[in-house]
Amino acid sequence: MNYTAEAIARITNAEIVGNGSLIIRNIAFDSRIIYSTKNTAFIAINTSKNSGEKFIEAAIDRGIDIIISEHHDPQFENVTWIIVENSVVFLQKLARYHFEHSRLKSIGITGSNGKTILKEWLYQCLWNEFPTVKSPKSFNSQIGLPLSLLQINDSHELGIFEVGISKPEEMEILESVFHPQIGLLTHIGTAHLANFSSEEQLIDEKIKLFINSEVIIYNGDHPLVGKKIKERYSGKKLIAYGFKEYNQVYYKNSLQRNEDVVVHYFGEEISFPVHQRDEATLTNVLALITVLKELNIGNREIVEKINALKAVEMRLEAIEGVRGNIVINDSFNLDLDSLKTALQFLNEYKKPKKSLVLTDILGVNSNSKELYEEVSDLVNEQQFNSVFLIGNEISKFSELFEAETFTFISTRELIDSRHLNELENQLVLLKGARKFEIERLKEILELRKHDTVLEINLNAILHNINYHKSLLQPSTKMMAMVKANAYGLGSYEISEFLQHHHIDYLGVAFADEGVELRKKGITVPIVVMNPEQHSYETVIAYNLEPEIYSFRVLELFYDAVRKSGYDKEYPIHLKLETGMHRLGFKEDELDQLSLTLNSMNVKVQSIFSHLSSSDIPEEKEFTLNQLKTFEKNSSSIIEKLGYVPIRHILNSSGITSYTGYQYDMVRIGIGMLGESPNSEIQKQLRPVVSFKTVISQISMVQNGESVGYSRRFKAGHQTKIATIPVGYADGIPRLIGNQVGNVGINKTLAPIVGSICMDMMMINVDHIPHVKEGDAVTVFNAKPTLKEFATYCQTITYEVLTSISPRVKRIYIKD
Repeated sequence: MNYTAEAIARITNAEIVGNGSLIIRNIAFDSRIIYSTKNTAFIAINTSKNSGEKFIEAAIDRGIDIIISEHHDPQFENVTWIIVENSVVFLQKLARYHFEHSRLKSIGITGSNGKTILKEWLYQCLWNEFPTVKSPKSFNSQIGLPLSLLQINDSHELGIFEVGISKPEEMEILESVFHPQIGLLTHIGTAHLANFSSEEQLIDEKIKLFINSEVIIYNGDHPLVGKKIKERYSGKKLIAYGFKEYNQVYYKNSLQRNEDVVVHYFGEEISFPVHQRDEATLTNVLALITVLKELNIGNREIVEKINALKAVEMRLEAIEGVRGNIVINDSFNLDLDSLKTALQFLNEYKKPKKSLVLTDILGVNSNSKELYEEVSDLVNEQQFNSVFLIGNEISKFSELFEAETFTFISTRELIDSRHLNELENQLVLLKGARKFEIERLKEILELRKHDTVLEINLNAILHNINYHKSLLQPSTKMMAMVKANAYGLGSYEISEFLQHHHIDYLGVAFADEGVELRKKGITVPIVVMNPEQHSYETVIAYNLEPEIYSFRVLELFYDAVRKSGYDKEYPIHLKLETGMHRLGFKEDELDQLSLTLNSMNVKVQSIFSHLSSSDIPEEKEFTLNQLKTFEKNSSSIIEKLGYVPIRHILNSSGITSYTGYQYDMVRIGIGMLGESPNSEIQKQLRPVVSFKTVISQISMVQNGESVGYSRRFKAGHQTKIATIPVGYADGIPRLIGNQVGNVGINKTLAPIVGSICMDMMMINVDHIPHVKEGDAVTVFNAKPTLKEFATYCQTITYEVLTSISPRVKRIYIKD
């Protein structure tokens, strides 16, 4: 994209205030992750849930001098404004104009699953055949697709774009913006079925993308998909792929592991090896071949391209490093899009010093000087303290980087230089092409080096929070519970991520938990749910907000406030007893409570209570009585206070089961970690935590031989036993040994045998083919799930998570 502000206003029928001659090459929509301000406009996107206009000042503070908004704020005199009627419609209008004035051959990919994988595979196969542009990450929505299209420039000949919808009528809008010549429909499943009346409606909506397509490629194994496409688009070129032989493209052989696969394509046969043979991968390979054939790629070239395909890694890891460093590991792939994504991720951390390791960018069909000028512009705006460049090509352009810059031909050379040993209390981003193997730097820089890890998917947390928010009114606030080290996941890391995404409140159990967060830069309001008497001075010193549940606590805390010299109304949170009989003011204490509060220099920030049984359908009557009591008692206090504090009573299960009682705020805990007692809600949530390890050794145990302490397992026949390096010191209870619990290997459950040791346990892998030492083992995530693992342990998921030892390395990833 390359327009003047005046041209953009003309194209979209917008009003311009300021300098219309300014050039716009990029549009940013999130003030927190602006990675470059050069030739960049900030668009304030207004939705039903949020207004981007409240972040305009933050964008201007970052250096943005062009604002696209529905309203003009004259206080910012030196800023150019493009005033639009609707920010989303503006984006779509501009993207449509930009797309229709390009000379692009286009591929549009839609479906329930596989869109991003196929987009990335197609890009890997086609970038050196045509100058190609693609959607970054999973940008495929009403906002994401237009932003993707605006990346098109005059040099591009091919565009590969994802298109996603979540409810009816959205596809008509997206098709009016983007009308691909080649339409590709991937697997249709239940991924986005929640807002559609039926699978039939979902298919009808998805295939609207192909109204103007010349060719439609679709998974013909789904009978309803085939029927719908043939009925609606009988006059177009239709190509079906799948496992069934009635498709034009299918597998001819039995797909056994010891032989190459043979694909039948309109009578031709294409043979090649495939190492990963799960159904999703094999289906995606058929779709890939069909598109490549349609673009006139020869069979030999197709086989070469498939053999060269790299796995599509779509995650960044944040790892605790030595000497106080945080290591952001993105050593999976490197292109301009993924570099921008990694630089955005850095903005979620508040470390004052940061360093970058960056390699040559491989597989980009463009002028090196122009490429690395753009790269250096992006890097320089991040103000790194030091930059380490690896590779012959990028090293030639070291003078373009403004930070202290070091150049190396290989990763080994950087390791030998010892520069990494000088990094202290920094954010260190590792960003490189696979060829350079810079994951070796992660091994040097990380603090804990165990095969056993707890992976926490931050994007899954955000998805789960947003799902719960979708059930609420836009004005309803949310408090995230991060007590007990955020249920064992890491309170600072989780809190920093939530703060970045504008959580309203954080909740901790004790003052020292809140203090630790404040010391590390967390500024969000923090409620201390159980402030102990000796901690009141600390609560005040660190601007924490206490739960007040009795007259004794109220009087002692207020005495501490007066002694501290605090001269404003101190914020407190009143806990009411409504039936749980744990903590809280009772109904007969409310009159005296109101009188006492009105005589004190405090501000009741919120009034709340806790539901004891909102997760149990059989206790609905009891829960409704709790809610009735809370309404009555909180209203009584508000009437006597003369002002209206925030009210909240719903926990995670309360949000989903008693949404009508959301009041002004809700509290989310286990729900944000992807757990719900409601099976239908559970389907909408994403698992957050994955406990993983590897097989240390495999042994053949003969008939009659025993395994482990106390000989609790004896083999009834020759048995293959694997040892894994995780035990009760890592949080695995001994009671799930001796074939009570299972772990997952190659998507198969393997029973734990014998007694669990402090640092190890043994599992029976006799029934798992091709298992070998070093293979990955899942203690819990998908198979078994966290809930299933808790069942083995005869407990709840909370206890499982909070029991995981601190010695287990936590890794924070983003998809």
